[in-house]
Amino acid sequence: MNLYFDPVPLLGDARGAFLGRWADRKWLNVPGPFYGADTDNCGTGRIHAPELVLYEADHFTEYVYRQPRTAQELQQMVDAAEAEAFSGYGCDGDIHWTPEAVRDWWRNRGRVEEYLSSRRADWETDDAKAGQGVAAAAENYAAYLGGELAEHLRVYLFWLEERRSPIVTDRLPEL
Repeated sequence: MNLYFDPVPLLGDARGAFLGRWADRKWLNVPGPFYGADTDNCGTGRIHAPELVLYEADHFTEYVYRQPRTAQELQQMVDAAEAEAFSGYGCDGDIHWTPEAVRDWWRNRGRVEEYLSSRRADWETDDAKAGQGVAAAAENYAAYLGGELAEHLRVYLFWLEERRSPIVTDRLPEL
């Protein structure tokens, strides 16, 4: 069983880099504390957090496709937020996500899969995005949607409901 890594208490002064507003978040963000909202299009997110951040195809804005699960990944997320010119990343997702909202997002994940599939050719031919491995990252996101994300979201649901990480004897909620 995966344990829940609660990154927000570890942010300290870095919290000031996360000024994104929940109302402006991109629908492509996976549920969790971090999200891309009204970000710039300078393409810095993947430079700092390539396993966590992807770019929206039309405007090159940033969103979080995998939540940090270690202190090192948290530092990468902080670096991405600090490099983001509009301070458009948020870290208050835990306040807004409810178990029902996570389940709704999961039920509608087909929309994300369709989006990723429909934009594949654009990412492969755009030099700026191809140079940062955006097409490969989109493939990783699609694989994550079809694989381990379900387990990660069940752990996150447990954390949202109990405000603690599950232990081996705990039963995880259904998606």
